[in-house]
Amino acid sequence: MQDVPARAAKPTAKPIAPVSADKSLPLRINGKAYFFDGDGDIPLLWYLRDVLRLTGTKFGCGIGVCGACTVLIDGKGQRACLTPAKAAANRDVTTIEGLAGAELHPLQQAWIEEDVAQCGYCQAGQIMAAADLLKRNPNPNDDDIGKISNLCRCGTYPRIRRAIKRAAEIARANAKK
Repeated sequence: MQDVPARAAKPTAKPIAPVSADKSLPLRINGKAYFFDGDGDIPLLWYLRDVLRLTGTKFGCGIGVCGACTVLIDGKGQRACLTPAKAAANRDVTTIEGLAGAELHPLQQAWIEEDVAQCGYCQAGQIMAAADLLKRNPNPNDDDIGKISNLCRCGTYPRIRRAIKRAAEIARANAKK
């Protein structure tokens, strides 16, 4: 009888970055404190995806053009593929995973109501860019929305526009409650 080789153990993913005061780079991601002791020049995108495993933020082009990697830093939309992790130190970073609270964010609700997503790849970045816009302008018109530079390969721009306007309506209605 031939010996059957033992199966190699399935590799397990490294644990999510620890919260530890003895690390060097203080980061606040979705309201939680993290300390990163790696290379501060790593793009924030890769820290979010590979270290924290927050994979809602997508890699699209790697040169800041497409916007799939858009996150909010201190409430302002920024391309995580171009932002070094060290630039986010001691700032509030919000990813799509941290946008909603106990209920869906008005943009997420509107995205569902307007059936925006087609392939869905760009949607997290689109929503984060729209969150930045709505924070600055709670009642945007078509021209304001048209200034969002995120790209959608599927061309769902008319639905994106409707969803942003619908999210503004939802936010206004929620404010009256």
